[in-house]
Amino acid sequence: MRGRALIIGGSLGGLFAGNLLADLGWEVDIYEKVADDLAARGAGIGTHTEMLAVLAKLGIRIDERLGIVAEERVCVDRDGRELYRLPWGHTMSAWANVYRPLKDRFPRERYHFGKGFSSLTQTATGITARFDDGTEAQGDLLIGADGLRSAVRSQLLPAHFPGMEPAYAGYVAWRSIVEEDALPAATRDWLATGYWFVLPPGEMMLCYQVPAKDPARVVTKMRARDWNYVWYRPITERQLADLNTDATGRHYAGGIPPPLIRPDVSATIKRDAHALLAPHIASLVECSQPFFQAIFDIESPRLAVDRAVLLGDAAFVARPHVGMGVTKGALDALCLANSISQCANLEAALSRYDRLRGEFGRRCVARGRRLGSYIEARSRPGPNWTTEQLDQRPEHVLHEVAAALSEISELALDV
Repeated sequence: MRGRALIIGGSLGGLFAGNLLADLGWEVDIYEKVADDLAARGAGIGTHTEMLAVLAKLGIRIDERLGIVAEERVCVDRDGRELYRLPWGHTMSAWANVYRPLKDRFPRERYHFGKGFSSLTQTATGITARFDDGTEAQGDLLIGADGLRSAVRSQLLPAHFPGMEPAYAGYVAWRSIVEEDALPAATRDWLATGYWFVLPPGEMMLCYQVPAKDPARVVTKMRARDWNYVWYRPITERQLADLNTDATGRHYAGGIPPPLIRPDVSATIKRDAHALLAPHIASLVECSQPFFQAIFDIESPRLAVDRAVLLGDAAFVARPHVGMGVTKGALDALCLANSISQCANLEAALSRYDRLRGEFGRRCVARGRRLGSYIEARSRPGPNWTTEQLDQRPEHVLHEVAAALSEISELALDV
Protein backbone atom coordinates (compact mmCIF):
# COMPACT_ATOMS: atom_id res chain seq x y z
CA MET A 1 0.00 0.00 0.00
CA ARG A 2 1.41 3.36 -1.05
CA GLY A 3 0.06 6.87 -1.28
CA ARG A 4 0.71 10.48 -0.37
CA ALA A 5 1.02 11.61 3.26
CA LEU A 6 0.67 15.18 4.50
CA ILE A 7 2.43 15.68 7.84
CA ILE A 8 1.46 18.75 9.87
CA GLY A 9 4.35 19.58 12.18
CA GLY A 10 8.05 19.33 11.37
CA SER A 11 9.44 18.54 14.79
CA LEU A 12 10.75 15.13 15.86
CA GLY A 13 7.48 13.18 15.64
CA GLY A 14 6.78 14.51 12.17
CA LEU A 15 10.33 13.77 11.03
CA PHE A 16 10.25 10.21 12.38
CA ALA A 17 6.97 9.60 10.54
CA GLY A 18 8.14 11.32 7.37
CA ASN A 19 11.34 9.33 7.11
CA LEU A 20 9.71 5.99 7.92
CA LEU A 21 6.85 6.44 5.45
CA ALA A 22 9.19 7.67 2.72
CA ASP A 23 11.21 4.48 3.20
CA LEU A 24 8.00 2.54 2.52
CA GLY A 25 7.69 4.27 -0.85
CA TRP A 26 5.14 6.87 0.18
CA GLU A 27 5.23 10.40 -1.22
CA VAL A 28 5.56 12.55 1.90
CA ASP A 29 5.45 16.30 2.52
CA ILE A 30 6.04 17.91 5.92
CA TYR A 31 4.51 21.30 6.74
CA GLU A 32 5.99 23.29 9.64
CA LYS A 33 4.39 26.55 10.79
CA VAL A 34 7.69 28.04 12.04
CA ALA A 35 9.52 29.94 9.33
CA ASP A 36 13.07 28.81 10.13
CA ASP A 37 15.08 25.78 11.19
CA LEU A 38 14.14 24.30 14.58
CA ALA A 39 17.63 23.12 15.59
CA ALA A 40 18.13 26.09 17.94
CA ARG A 41 15.07 25.00 19.94
CA GLY A 42 14.63 22.31 22.53
CA ALA A 43 16.81 21.22 25.43
CA GLY A 44 18.23 18.03 26.89
CA ILE A 45 16.50 14.68 26.45
CA GLY A 46 16.97 11.17 27.72
CA THR A 47 17.07 8.34 25.22
CA HIS A 48 15.69 4.82 25.38
CA THR A 49 16.83 1.65 23.64
CA GLU A 50 13.59 1.64 21.66
CA MET A 51 14.16 5.16 20.31
CA LEU A 52 17.74 4.34 19.39
CA ALA A 53 16.45 1.29 17.51
CA VAL A 54 14.13 3.47 15.41
CA LEU A 55 17.02 5.82 14.63
CA ALA A 56 19.20 2.83 13.70
CA LYS A 57 16.45 1.60 11.39
CA LEU A 58 16.84 4.94 9.60
CA GLY A 59 20.62 4.59 9.51
CA ILE A 60 21.21 7.14 12.29
CA ARG A 61 23.36 6.19 15.26
CA ILE A 62 23.80 8.14 18.49
CA ASP A 63 27.57 8.11 19.06
CA GLU A 64 29.70 10.18 21.45
CA ARG A 65 29.00 13.30 19.36
CA LEU A 66 25.26 12.99 19.91
CA GLY A 67 24.92 11.29 23.29
CA ILE A 68 26.63 10.98 26.67
CA VAL A 69 26.18 7.98 28.96
CA ALA A 70 25.22 8.91 32.54
CA GLU A 71 26.67 6.07 34.60
CA GLU A 72 24.83 6.84 37.84
CA ARG A 73 22.31 9.13 39.47
CA VAL A 74 23.07 10.95 42.71
CA CYS A 75 20.66 12.81 45.00
CA VAL A 76 22.13 15.47 47.30
CA ASP A 77 20.67 17.82 49.89
CA ARG A 78 20.84 21.62 49.77
CA ASP A 79 24.34 21.50 51.28
CA GLY A 80 25.60 19.08 48.62
CA ARG A 81 25.73 16.04 50.90
CA GLU A 82 24.92 12.74 49.23
CA LEU A 83 21.56 11.18 50.14
CA TYR A 84 21.25 8.34 47.63
CA ARG A 85 23.21 6.91 44.69
CA LEU A 86 21.87 4.68 41.90
CA PRO A 87 23.74 2.99 39.01
CA TRP A 88 22.14 4.15 35.77
CA GLY A 89 23.86 3.80 32.40
CA HIS A 90 21.42 5.73 30.18
CA THR A 91 22.38 7.87 27.19
CA MET A 92 21.54 11.56 27.52
CA SER A 93 21.34 13.71 24.42
CA ALA A 94 19.92 17.02 23.27
CA TRP A 95 16.82 17.66 21.21
CA ALA A 96 18.80 19.33 18.43
CA ASN A 97 21.14 16.36 18.16
CA VAL A 98 18.23 14.12 17.18
CA TYR A 99 16.50 16.75 15.04
CA ARG A 100 19.48 17.51 12.81
CA PRO A 101 20.14 14.01 11.41
CA LEU A 102 16.41 13.35 10.95
CA LYS A 103 15.98 16.67 9.16
CA ASP A 104 19.07 16.15 7.00
CA ARG A 105 17.84 12.69 5.98
CA PHE A 106 14.44 13.95 4.78
CA PRO A 107 14.27 15.48 1.26
CA ARG A 108 14.79 19.21 1.62
CA GLU A 109 12.34 20.09 -1.12
CA ARG A 110 9.54 18.27 0.70
CA TYR A 111 9.99 20.02 4.05
CA HIS A 112 8.01 23.27 3.94
CA PHE A 113 8.63 26.06 6.48
CA GLY A 114 6.16 28.82 7.29
CA LYS A 115 3.07 26.68 6.61
CA GLY A 116 0.59 27.21 9.42
CA PHE A 117 -2.24 24.67 9.23
CA SER A 118 -5.76 26.13 9.22
CA SER A 119 -8.26 23.40 8.28
CA LEU A 120 -8.86 20.05 6.61
CA THR A 121 -11.55 18.42 4.50
CA GLN A 122 -12.00 14.67 4.09
CA THR A 123 -13.73 12.66 1.38
CA ALA A 124 -13.99 8.96 0.68
CA THR A 125 -10.99 9.15 -1.63
CA GLY A 126 -8.65 11.71 -0.07
CA ILE A 127 -7.94 14.51 2.38
CA THR A 128 -7.13 18.19 1.83
CA ALA A 129 -5.10 20.41 4.15
CA ARG A 130 -5.40 24.19 3.98
CA PHE A 131 -2.81 26.62 5.25
CA ASP A 132 -2.82 30.18 6.58
CA ASP A 133 -1.20 31.51 3.41
CA GLY A 134 -4.19 30.37 1.34
CA THR A 135 -2.50 27.34 -0.22
CA GLU A 136 -3.69 23.76 0.11
CA ALA A 137 -2.40 20.23 -0.41
CA GLN A 138 -4.13 16.95 -1.19
CA GLY A 139 -3.17 13.49 -0.01
CA ASP A 140 -4.38 10.07 1.04
CA LEU A 141 -3.39 10.46 4.70
CA LEU A 142 -2.91 13.42 7.02
CA ILE A 143 -0.76 13.08 10.15
CA GLY A 144 -1.19 15.62 12.93
CA ALA A 145 2.24 15.87 14.59
CA ASP A 146 1.85 19.50 15.62
CA GLY A 147 2.40 19.19 19.34
CA LEU A 148 0.75 20.18 22.59
CA ARG A 149 -1.66 22.73 21.12
CA SER A 150 -2.36 20.76 17.98
CA ALA A 151 -4.47 22.55 15.39
CA VAL A 152 -5.16 19.19 13.76
CA ARG A 153 -6.49 17.75 17.03
CA SER A 154 -8.80 20.73 17.47
CA GLN A 155 -10.15 20.09 13.95
CA LEU A 156 -10.63 16.35 14.36
CA LEU A 157 -12.03 15.86 17.83
CA PRO A 158 -14.39 18.64 18.92
CA ALA A 159 -17.30 17.33 16.84
CA HIS A 160 -16.98 13.97 18.57
CA PHE A 161 -15.37 14.86 21.91
CA PRO A 162 -15.99 18.44 23.16
CA GLY A 163 -13.55 20.08 25.56
CA MET A 164 -10.30 18.61 24.24
CA GLU A 165 -7.93 21.11 25.84
CA PRO A 166 -4.56 20.62 27.59
CA ALA A 167 -5.03 20.25 31.36
CA TYR A 168 -2.56 22.23 33.51
CA ALA A 169 -0.81 19.97 36.04
CA GLY A 170 -0.17 22.60 38.70
CA TYR A 171 3.55 23.13 38.17
CA VAL A 172 6.16 24.32 35.70
CA ALA A 173 9.59 23.14 34.57
CA TRP A 174 12.32 25.75 34.72
CA ARG A 175 15.12 24.76 32.42
CA SER A 176 18.14 25.82 30.41
CA ILE A 177 21.29 24.54 28.74
CA VAL A 178 24.60 26.01 29.89
CA GLU A 179 27.91 25.67 28.06
CA GLU A 180 30.35 23.81 30.28
CA ASP A 181 33.04 26.46 29.77
CA ALA A 182 30.69 29.10 31.20
CA LEU A 183 30.70 27.42 34.62
CA PRO A 184 33.20 28.23 37.37
CA ALA A 185 36.03 25.70 37.54
CA ALA A 186 34.96 24.56 41.01
CA THR A 187 31.44 23.87 39.76
CA ARG A 188 32.72 21.90 36.76
CA ASP A 189 34.93 19.81 39.05
CA TRP A 190 32.11 19.11 41.52
CA LEU A 191 29.53 18.23 38.86
CA ALA A 192 32.07 16.07 36.97
CA THR A 193 29.98 13.60 34.92
CA GLY A 194 27.13 13.03 37.40
CA TYR A 195 23.40 12.97 36.88
CA TRP A 196 22.32 15.06 39.86
CA PHE A 197 19.04 15.37 41.75
CA VAL A 198 17.96 17.77 44.50
CA LEU A 199 14.51 17.34 46.05
CA PRO A 200 13.30 20.43 47.94
CA PRO A 201 9.85 19.77 49.49
CA GLY A 202 7.33 19.37 46.66
CA GLU A 203 9.94 20.07 43.98
CA MET A 204 12.50 18.26 41.85
CA MET A 205 15.70 19.56 40.30
CA LEU A 206 17.79 17.38 38.00
CA CYS A 207 20.78 18.14 35.80
CA TYR A 208 23.05 16.19 33.49
CA GLN A 209 25.57 16.59 30.68
CA VAL A 210 24.59 16.60 27.03
CA PRO A 211 26.69 17.00 23.87
CA ALA A 212 27.16 20.61 22.79
CA LYS A 213 24.12 22.02 20.99
CA ASP A 214 26.29 24.33 18.89
CA PRO A 215 27.86 22.21 16.09
CA ALA A 216 30.69 24.74 15.72
CA ARG A 217 31.87 23.90 19.23
CA VAL A 218 31.79 20.19 18.41
CA VAL A 219 34.07 20.80 15.42
CA THR A 220 36.52 23.10 17.17
CA LYS A 221 36.67 21.37 20.54
CA MET A 222 36.78 17.64 21.11
CA ARG A 223 34.03 16.36 23.42
CA ALA A 224 32.43 19.79 23.82
CA ARG A 225 29.59 19.50 26.31
CA ASP A 226 26.73 21.46 27.80
CA TRP A 227 24.84 21.06 31.06
CA ASN A 228 21.07 20.67 30.94
CA TYR A 229 18.90 21.26 33.99
CA VAL A 230 15.17 20.90 34.67
CA TRP A 231 13.63 22.24 37.88
CA TYR A 232 9.99 21.32 38.55
CA ARG A 233 8.25 23.83 40.82
CA PRO A 234 4.61 24.04 41.96
CA ILE A 235 2.82 27.12 40.63
CA THR A 236 -0.86 27.98 40.99
CA GLU A 237 -2.81 29.05 37.94
CA ARG A 238 -2.83 32.62 39.24
CA GLN A 239 0.96 32.56 39.67
CA LEU A 240 1.32 31.05 36.19
CA ALA A 241 -0.66 33.95 34.71
CA ASP A 242 1.82 36.35 36.33
CA LEU A 243 4.82 34.41 34.97
CA ASN A 244 3.26 34.63 31.50
CA THR A 245 3.03 38.43 31.68
CA ASP A 246 5.86 40.52 30.22
CA ALA A 247 7.32 43.80 31.48
CA THR A 248 4.76 45.85 29.50
CA GLY A 249 1.84 44.03 31.11
CA ARG A 250 0.99 41.92 28.09
CA HIS A 251 -0.23 38.42 28.97
CA TYR A 252 0.59 35.36 26.83
CA ALA A 253 -2.09 32.74 27.46
CA GLY A 254 -0.28 30.03 25.48
CA GLY A 255 3.08 30.64 27.19
CA ILE A 256 5.42 33.62 27.17
CA PRO A 257 8.33 33.60 24.68
CA PRO A 258 11.53 33.02 26.72
CA PRO A 259 13.18 36.35 25.71
CA LEU A 260 10.20 38.22 27.21
CA ILE A 261 10.38 36.67 30.69
CA ARG A 262 10.63 39.61 33.09
CA PRO A 263 14.01 40.29 34.74
CA ASP A 264 12.43 40.11 38.21
CA VAL A 265 11.13 36.60 37.44
CA SER A 266 14.59 35.41 36.37
CA ALA A 267 16.15 37.06 39.44
CA THR A 268 13.69 35.28 41.71
CA ILE A 269 14.41 31.82 40.30
CA LYS A 270 18.15 32.39 40.72
CA ARG A 271 17.67 33.65 44.28
CA ASP A 272 15.52 30.61 45.11
CA ALA A 273 18.19 28.33 43.62
CA HIS A 274 20.76 29.59 46.14
CA ALA A 275 18.25 29.10 48.97
CA LEU A 276 17.03 25.60 48.04
CA LEU A 277 19.65 23.79 45.96
CA ALA A 278 23.14 22.43 46.49
CA PRO A 279 25.62 25.31 45.98
CA HIS A 280 27.18 24.09 42.72
CA ILE A 281 23.79 23.23 41.23
CA ALA A 282 22.60 26.71 42.20
CA SER A 283 25.68 28.02 40.40
CA LEU A 284 24.49 26.22 37.26
CA VAL A 285 21.18 28.11 37.47
CA GLU A 286 23.00 31.37 38.16
CA CYS A 287 25.05 31.00 34.96
CA SER A 288 21.99 30.31 32.80
CA GLN A 289 19.20 32.16 31.06
CA PRO A 290 16.31 30.22 32.58
CA PHE A 291 12.99 29.76 30.82
CA PHE A 292 9.96 27.75 31.86
CA GLN A 293 7.40 25.39 30.41
CA ALA A 294 4.07 24.80 32.07
CA ILE A 295 3.34 21.09 32.52
CA PHE A 296 0.17 19.77 30.90
CA ASP A 297 -1.65 16.48 30.43
CA ILE A 298 -3.30 15.61 27.11
CA GLU A 299 -5.20 12.37 26.64
CA SER A 300 -6.89 12.04 23.25
CA PRO A 301 -9.85 9.64 23.32
CA ARG A 302 -9.04 8.48 19.80
CA LEU A 303 -6.14 8.91 17.42
CA ALA A 304 -7.70 8.27 14.01
CA VAL A 305 -10.67 9.90 12.30
CA ASP A 306 -11.18 8.61 8.77
CA ARG A 307 -7.96 9.53 6.88
CA ALA A 308 -6.37 11.65 9.63
CA VAL A 309 -4.32 10.50 12.63
CA LEU A 310 -2.66 12.12 15.63
CA LEU A 311 0.93 11.34 16.57
CA GLY A 312 3.38 12.30 19.33
CA ASP A 313 2.40 15.21 21.59
CA ALA A 314 -0.61 15.97 19.38
CA ALA A 315 -2.05 12.65 20.57
CA PHE A 316 -0.87 12.36 24.18
CA VAL A 317 1.31 14.46 26.44
CA ALA A 318 2.60 12.63 29.48
CA ARG A 319 4.42 14.62 32.13
CA PRO A 320 8.17 14.68 31.54
CA HIS A 321 8.92 12.39 34.51
CA VAL A 322 8.06 9.43 32.28
CA GLY A 323 11.10 10.54 30.28
CA MET A 324 9.98 9.30 26.89
CA GLY A 325 8.31 12.13 24.99
CA VAL A 326 10.68 11.74 22.04
CA THR A 327 10.70 7.95 22.36
CA LYS A 328 6.90 7.87 22.32
CA GLY A 329 6.87 10.00 19.16
CA ALA A 330 9.36 7.64 17.52
CA LEU A 331 7.34 4.57 18.52
CA ASP A 332 4.09 6.20 17.35
CA ALA A 333 5.69 6.77 13.95
CA LEU A 334 7.07 3.22 13.83
CA CYS A 335 3.70 1.72 14.75
CA LEU A 336 1.99 3.78 12.03
CA ALA A 337 4.55 2.70 9.43
CA ASN A 338 4.31 -0.95 10.51
CA SER A 339 0.52 -0.82 10.44
CA ILE A 340 0.53 0.58 6.91
CA SER A 341 3.01 -2.04 5.70
CA GLN A 342 1.18 -4.96 7.36
CA CYS A 343 -2.48 -4.15 6.70
CA ALA A 344 -4.44 -4.62 3.50
CA ASN A 345 -5.89 -1.11 3.42
CA LEU A 346 -5.57 2.27 5.10
CA GLU A 347 -8.70 1.88 7.21
CA ALA A 348 -7.37 -1.31 8.81
CA ALA A 349 -3.94 0.24 9.29
CA LEU A 350 -5.27 3.30 11.09
CA SER A 351 -7.56 1.15 13.23
CA ARG A 352 -4.58 -0.93 14.34
CA TYR A 353 -2.54 2.20 15.06
CA ASP A 354 -5.39 3.75 17.06
CA ARG A 355 -5.78 0.64 19.20
CA LEU A 356 -2.10 0.04 19.96
CA ARG A 357 -0.87 3.59 20.46
CA GLY A 358 -4.05 4.75 22.16
CA GLU A 359 -3.61 2.24 24.96
CA PHE A 360 0.11 2.98 25.28
CA GLY A 361 -0.51 6.74 25.41
CA ARG A 362 -3.18 6.44 28.09
CA ARG A 363 -0.85 4.40 30.27
CA CYS A 364 1.96 6.93 29.78
CA VAL A 365 -0.32 9.78 30.87
CA ALA A 366 -1.45 7.85 33.96
CA ARG A 367 2.15 7.10 34.92
CA GLY A 368 3.19 10.74 34.46
CA ARG A 369 0.36 11.91 36.71
CA ARG A 370 1.41 9.46 39.39
CA LEU A 371 5.09 10.42 39.28
CA GLY A 372 4.31 14.15 39.40
CA SER A 373 1.61 13.99 42.06
CA TYR A 374 3.82 15.11 44.96
CA ILE A 375 4.68 18.31 43.05
CA GLU A 376 1.10 18.94 41.95
CA ALA A 377 -0.10 18.46 45.54
CA ARG A 378 2.05 21.38 46.65
CA SER A 379 0.04 23.85 44.56
CA ARG A 380 -3.26 22.00 45.07
CA PRO A 381 -3.25 20.93 48.74
CA GLY A 382 -6.10 18.84 50.05
CA PRO A 383 -6.99 15.76 52.07
CA ASN A 384 -7.30 13.34 49.15
CA TRP A 385 -3.60 12.88 48.34
CA THR A 386 -2.39 9.44 49.40
CA THR A 387 0.90 8.57 51.09
CA GLU A 388 2.02 6.85 47.90
CA GLN A 389 1.24 9.92 45.80
CA LEU A 390 3.23 12.16 48.16
CA ASP A 391 6.26 9.87 48.26
CA GLN A 392 9.33 12.04 47.62
CA ARG A 393 11.99 9.74 49.03
CA PRO A 394 15.17 9.87 46.92
CA GLU A 395 15.26 6.09 46.49
CA HIS A 396 11.72 6.20 45.07
CA VAL A 397 12.21 9.21 42.78
CA LEU A 398 15.57 8.15 41.34
CA HIS A 399 14.28 4.67 40.47
CA GLU A 400 10.97 5.80 38.95
CA VAL A 401 11.73 8.96 36.97
CA ALA A 402 12.63 8.23 33.33
CA ALA A 403 13.00 4.50 33.98
CA ALA A 404 13.83 2.26 31.03
CA LEU A 405 10.77 1.23 29.06
CA SER A 406 11.61 -2.43 29.59
CA GLU A 407 11.47 -1.88 33.38
CA ILE A 408 7.98 -0.32 33.45
CA SER A 409 5.41 -3.09 33.76
CA GLU A 410 2.38 -0.92 32.94
CA LEU A 411 3.96 0.09 29.62
CA ALA A 412 4.85 -3.46 28.58
CA LEU A 413 2.78 -3.34 25.39
CA ASP A 414 3.51 -4.30 21.79
CA VAL A 415 5.67 -1.33 20.74
